[in-house]
Amino acid sequence: MHPIIPMEPISCETIPEGPNWIAQVKWDGVRIVTYFDGQETRLFNRRKNERTIQFPELADIQTYCKARSVILDGEVIALGSDGKPSFHEVMRRDGIRRPEKVSQAQKAVPITYMIFDVIFLDGEWIINRSLRERMSLLSEIIMPNEHVQLVPGNDNGQALYDVIQQHGMEGIVMKDLNSKYVIGGKEKQWQKKKYYRDTIAVVGGVTLRDNIVNALLLGLYDQEGHLFYIGHAGTGRFTQSDWRALTERIAPLTQQNSPFANKPSRVKGAVWLTPKITVKVQFAEWTEGYTLRQPSIQAVVDVPADHCVLES
Repeated sequence: MHPIIPMEPISCETIPEGPNWIAQVKWDGVRIVTYFDGQETRLFNRRKNERTIQFPELADIQTYCKARSVILDGEVIALGSDGKPSFHEVMRRDGIRRPEKVSQAQKAVPITYMIFDVIFLDGEWIINRSLRERMSLLSEIIMPNEHVQLVPGNDNGQALYDVIQQHGMEGIVMKDLNSKYVIGGKEKQWQKKKYYRDTIAVVGGVTLRDNIVNALLLGLYDQEGHLFYIGHAGTGRFTQSDWRALTERIAPLTQQNSPFANKPSRVKGAVWLTPKITVKVQFAEWTEGYTLRQPSIQAVVDVPADHCVLES
């Protein structure tokens, strides 16, 4: 089984209505596609990077799935201290690269696999079957446990969105029950409406306090490949340990000149970097000058810098 790029929803402002539309919680986690060929289970993220080592709770697929062979699509989440899904927490698991650290991380950061689709079952691709059929099959083959749950569908998108707002969660995804699964596609049959906004940005510079990074200068690329400054952030989910680790990581990336095509508002004391590091940033809104209002750093992510582009 070769890894696929999973189907993605498009953004929308209006929640679609009608008997064929359902709404699901948009989980703030890591998209994971699980592959089981009848003998071996392997996990891959949306960029087709393997994550089997990072989430061993999901490796014994026969403890939660009855299929003889299967490809499952879902989101791995971890809860923060407030009881809500936390991207920063799940990245503590996703970012593990040394197998000997996994056991300790399992105890420190429990995860749950929120499964919402099945695209291959018992030797057959079922991407051309309707979402309604695929969800019915999921309910037959998945056996939920403490680390695995099925994502339910809600026929009232606005009501679900209101609940998401009340709890300060990421948003919802609306899906047409007649929709096929389009591998690598970004389709209007799946639509997402976010309660809070976020983006993956490139770190083009930093500022320091007592020789430790204390703020990031952020950018996004335009269609011509120019990196534009979109604001700086020094608050968010980072711990002192995270700031120290980032300080060590930037050492080989320092350069003399700013990588930004426009002049950042904060340049005094800035250390310029070759644009390699990327971070997930939550923010309130875009300003008229196309900078981020109230940006909050969530985590360092494994996304190529040139994938971080300005929204058209």
